[in-house]
Amino acid sequence: MKKRSLLGLSIALGCVSAVSVLLAGCGKNFYFAGRNLPPSQLTNRVMIAVQNPGLAVAGSLQIVDGFYDIRHSFNNAIASFSISGYSGKLPTTIENLPEEQAGAVYNSGDGSMSQIDYSAEKQTGTISGPPGLSSSIFASRNLSYLAAANQQVHILTMLDRTLGNSVGKGVYFLNVPGVYRVSMNASASVVLAFVQDTNDVFSVVHLTTDQQVAASTSPDPQHFVLNGQTAQDCEPQNLPQYCAFKVIPPAGVTFDRPAKAIFSADGTTIYVLNCGPECGGTQAGITVIPFTAASLNGGTAIGPSGLNLIPQQTIAIPGGASNAIQSGNTLYLAGQQLQTDGYFSGTLTTFDLPSLTVTATYSIADGNPRKMGFADDSTLWIGSSLCQQGERYHLDPSTSSGCLTMFNVAKNTVFLDSYKGDATGIAPVIGLHKIYTAEGGQVYIYSTVDGSEKDNSNVTVVGTAYDVTYMDATSDGQNTTY
Repeated sequence: MKKRSLLGLSIALGCVSAVSVLLAGCGKNFYFAGRNLPPSQLTNRVMIAVQNPGLAVAGSLQIVDGFYDIRHSFNNAIASFSISGYSGKLPTTIENLPEEQAGAVYNSGDGSMSQIDYSAEKQTGTISGPPGLSSSIFASRNLSYLAAANQQVHILTMLDRTLGNSVGKGVYFLNVPGVYRVSMNASASVVLAFVQDTNDVFSVVHLTTDQQVAASTSPDPQHFVLNGQTAQDCEPQNLPQYCAFKVIPPAGVTFDRPAKAIFSADGTTIYVLNCGPECGGTQAGITVIPFTAASLNGGTAIGPSGLNLIPQQTIAIPGGASNAIQSGNTLYLAGQQLQTDGYFSGTLTTFDLPSLTVTATYSIADGNPRKMGFADDSTLWIGSSLCQQGERYHLDPSTSSGCLTMFNVAKNTVFLDSYKGDATGIAPVIGLHKIYTAEGGQVYIYSTVDGSEKDNSNVTVVGTAYDVTYMDATSDGQNTTY
């Protein structure tokens, strides 16, 4: 990165200041897309979820300037920025919703989800409901619905905030033993739950008013029979509102340790990722489920309503399929392929959606691919955990290959970062040719041009950085993968 002269930097910063004053003088206070200029007056904000930043503090949400890669204001008048009023403990994951200018931060220390107002840079509320900790949790794009897998108590929690925000209202605890993952599309018309060490997939269904009455007067309201399907559980039993129904594949179509669902960009297809050998199964793959109005309970989505979900076919993915992200007609599948010595190697598979065929495979960082995100310069970044338990480290413990992969989708080339620990967060800073990451509990910055590491000395944190997000992305899809 070329260094700017002090004079040039001063002029640039002066222009920024002048623009801010001009906007205020004209009675306007926004910078693009009608968004309000936030209190920090930063327009390229990266938020960092930090665990245990101090002896008496369990968590904080810190903001840094993603343009200059500094934590303070350009004139040093303000030493640091953060989300005011944040009260969560041990923040773990961030759902980034720039179109709504909001964020939802899950806190593993107390099991709550904090609702963040990006324009005001403050916490505006706490989305509560799940009993205890969640092994997987998602909120809908409008934050009206929340689904969580509470594995320790064998509960699939469904929170419907359209029914009110008072304590206990609109919260439904569905009995699904072993549930450990949930997937939700952006509008929350489909919520799928996955049971660990099984091939079971459950769909959450909001009953219509007539169905609620029919269920309450049936011989067994808890296991209400609807369209020939018997519910795993319906709650509350005196007047059921939500039920969990098993998704049953027809003959010739299978699930094999399903762990996640990817929803097509056009909303017409659900791709269930079969983890396969990675999760103790036999064959990794994709199970395709068409999604139309006929797939919804009553033909209309009233919250989660996926009742008539009929899997169409299953396609084997030899390289593994535990995470995926779509770009155009290509689905990029990240997973781990079992080797003859019993260890797993990280693999990226490109999959053509119109033909439903594998087009190529590439070797990437070993480990569980937890994060995937597209960035500038035709790059796809993949963050993995436990990468030193894979094939590379087994063959050569001295290897410096780490948990972060940069894949150039135009050139089909792979760049592996040096080892810094688990890569738990990725934030593409679109337009600035860089990404921020959380690796091994610290913040790092990389160039999307060549994968080189940038100076991170002014954005490092005290505590454990667990996730990062670009608050000023142009769309939700640039940091939230449902």
